[in-house]
Amino acid sequence: MRFYISNIEAQLQGVFSFQSLEDFCLLNWAARYYPILRCLDRHGLLSQGNILEIGSGPVGLGTFRKVPFTGCDLSFAAPPKWPMTQLVASAANLPIADQSFDAVVASDVLEHISPDLRAAVIHEALRVARKLVIFGFPCGQAAHACDCALMASYERALVETPVWLREHMLAPFPEPDLFSHLPGWEVAQFGNESIGFHSWMVRKEMHRPFRLVMRACLLLAPSQVEALLRKADAEPYYRQIFVMSRS
Repeated sequence: MRFYISNIEAQLQGVFSFQSLEDFCLLNWAARYYPILRCLDRHGLLSQGNILEIGSGPVGLGTFRKVPFTGCDLSFAAPPKWPMTQLVASAANLPIADQSFDAVVASDVLEHISPDLRAAVIHEALRVARKLVIFGFPCGQAAHACDCALMASYERALVETPVWLREHMLAPFPEPDLFSHLPGWEVAQFGNESIGFHSWMVRKEMHRPFRLVMRACLLLAPSQVEALLRKADAEPYYRQIFVMSRS
């Protein structure tokens, strides 16, 4: 597939330069980004097209898609990396004109947003998109219970808990009914990443050697990793992905 990391030699030079746990969790990133990238590819927007990513952080889609895009977040903990152009803004009130982007993407963002603002974030994404909007997020009570168990595992092991996992404890996960009434949009839904695989992966990512090995695998054999990750897409699903295209 066309979205894999380019410039392998340069990337390998940075394998041992990251310091935080999140910097190593590329298998976690791949599990949630690869399905979104496949959707962009099917709609002809992977290698071209003007894309906005909500809640991107300093890297976002740029980990896998080496084409310029705009990343939006409330703040950036580190300087954004190429090919991202940063936009500091609230996803619930985007300072962007209607239909400014071919596609809008939000990967594992909606669960971090206060429940009373989630509908507004979806509305804003639809407003600024010309063709396509993709939301992927952990969904439902079973997925939330899985992350509660993972949180307890980190605490028992006396390992620093990832920020994203701590934030997952603050509110219930979003439910599919948020996407049930969207006039003018066709909505497709599919599951991503089984709960069992998610639990296994996050527990393994507690250990630095595993993170290093997975980063190397993603840099050297990304297509094989992508094929294996597709086998992990099984019920019961941890994540649901909603793809909305203009009618």
